[in-house]
Amino acid sequence: MGWDWTDAGDIRRRLDQGADPEAWSGGRPLHRAAVFGSPEVVTELAGRVEDVDALENDVTALWEAVVSKKPDNARALAAAGADPWRELIGGWSPGRLSLAGPTPDLFDVPAGQQLNTGERTAAEEAARLLGALGSFYYEGTGLACVTGIDAAEAVRRLEATPVPDGAIEELLEDPYAYDEDMEVIGVTSVPGGCVVTQPWGDAPQMPGVLTRLSRGTVCYGLYANPKSGNQGSIARDGAITGGDLHPGGGAQEGDTPEEVLDAYPYQYNAVAYSCAFTGLRLSDARAVVGPPDLWVQLPQRDYWSH
Repeated sequence: MGWDWTDAGDIRRRLDQGADPEAWSGGRPLHRAAVFGSPEVVTELAGRVEDVDALENDVTALWEAVVSKKPDNARALAAAGADPWRELIGGWSPGRLSLAGPTPDLFDVPAGQQLNTGERTAAEEAARLLGALGSFYYEGTGLACVTGIDAAEAVRRLEATPVPDGAIEELLEDPYAYDEDMEVIGVTSVPGGCVVTQPWGDAPQMPGVLTRLSRGTVCYGLYANPKSGNQGSIARDGAITGGDLHPGGGAQEGDTPEEVLDAYPYQYNAVAYSCAFTGLRLSDARAVVGPPDLWVQLPQRDYWSH
């Protein structure tokens, strides 16, 4: 039976009976508790480990608590001696990273650790965008977020044709009924560009769609694959320049400072990340979940070989 990271009594009993506070199922218990546990469990484990700032995957337990947006766990770790200002991925510390998130008052901030103007602006826009989009179900959705062109220009580039209202109503009743429905997409103008959506499939992020949309600009494609998770790709000026990406997955070892800041606010929110990557400033989720400005049908062609 697995450990219950929220049950301080159970964790204490296991530790008293000889469980190793430094290792659990190939990882560090304190890191697990920082993400999944209660402050009481975090405090119990922090008092038993040799180094409260020990690394797992190049980050401390405090980093995990901050990026997982568990402020009470972060406070418990800091009270146990964890260092909020230790630089980790991309030169960011847990403390500075917290300034860009929903709890900027998490730690007392020493001189020289404040966000600069650009970082603060990015954090403020992230908070605005996340609030504007809100929470909604998007598993199975395909998106293309495009900088600097509106819906009409996107339709022109794709050589798509409008779908009659009556046909759309029938399609939305069962979008999986006919193969040709997989070629129908929604297109919406938003501040900063446009969004191409298909709430039931991956058409917007097919390479042939992204390359056509991205001529002279940049496009981020997302497919929220129900089986394998979020899949991202980047197209710039008509060419695919990034693939097999994991939007909303958080910062990774080797990320630049800019990439860490881009990833942190949007962890677990692939749609918001995709919009932010291309500078789209949506005011609500309509461009993603519908109804879009236009429903159009793509012409038949091989979109997977570009």
